[in-house]
Amino acid sequence: MYTAKPTWITRSAIASAMLLASAAAHAETYPSRPIQVIIPFAGGSASDVVTRILLDRTGKTLGQPFIIDNRPGAGGNTGTATAAKSTPDGYNLVATGSGPVAANRTLYRELGYDVDKDFEPISLVAMFPIVVVASTKLPVNTLTELIAYAKERPNQLNYGSVGIGSSQHLAGAFFEQLTGTKLTHVPYRNIAQYGPDMIAGSVPLGFQWLPNVLAPLQANGARALAVANKARMQVLPDVPTTAEAGLPGYENSGWFVLLAPKGTPKEMIATINQAVNAALKDPTVRDRFTEQGAEPVAYTPGELAKFIADETVKWHDIITKAGIPQIQ
Repeated sequence: MYTAKPTWITRSAIASAMLLASAAAHAETYPSRPIQVIIPFAGGSASDVVTRILLDRTGKTLGQPFIIDNRPGAGGNTGTATAAKSTPDGYNLVATGSGPVAANRTLYRELGYDVDKDFEPISLVAMFPIVVVASTKLPVNTLTELIAYAKERPNQLNYGSVGIGSSQHLAGAFFEQLTGTKLTHVPYRNIAQYGPDMIAGSVPLGFQWLPNVLAPLQANGARALAVANKARMQVLPDVPTTAEAGLPGYENSGWFVLLAPKGTPKEMIATINQAVNAALKDPTVRDRFTEQGAEPVAYTPGELAKFIADETVKWHDIITKAGIPQIQ
């Protein structure tokens, strides 16, 4: 009996089938080992803390731990650039923030990566609503009183942040643009010194994440005037939103996201997204986020991509209008 030899078309079909079968089997077992996540900020920072809370719970769902690699530098650009060059195999991710992903695209002349071309969106990690805080040394008790007081004293009121181009710095610039006030920005290398300076009244204002001003608030050295959010924060139930306090349109948050290098298989991204979103619904995770002044928000990869695009345009406009010079 004559048996025909496989043609190249047959061999190609067999090879394709084997590759698909291999990919399917790999997807079914993913993840089969620990996943490395670069955090481009210092250990112990607010972003680091909430990311670890979330990924600890997510790892239990997936049956594999997340290994955190803190690589701070250049406003988060250093670690984010490293992640952009990592292997897109589902075992290399980055938990980065609003600076490296959105604002720094306008602030920095060169990032070392292209957010749109080098990354795949996975999920939002956390949002940190901006809290408008004033030292008790200032004779203001409401947001409207602060605006009036600042207008009468252009460039005389200082506000602190973790650095030029940080979400807190840009929140202050946005506040100036909406209110017609002129403030003086004071960047800190060590944000731990900011609390004592606020209590003393030397840097009496803040457009801050709650963890950075919790100490002066608890010491009654400062008061929270408003939260730049659609809804009140659970941890500050008596503090009005900016809309309630008389400044509608002033909504501002720092945020952190989970991204993968471009080319990471879609099924792996879907697996992580589902596990992260499940973790964000966990009452324990939500309670621990609240303690940190963070809010859990579950997004699909598509929703996250649109969110990043919208935030990039928003911060570009604010930075350009403020005339903040580009960082080399």
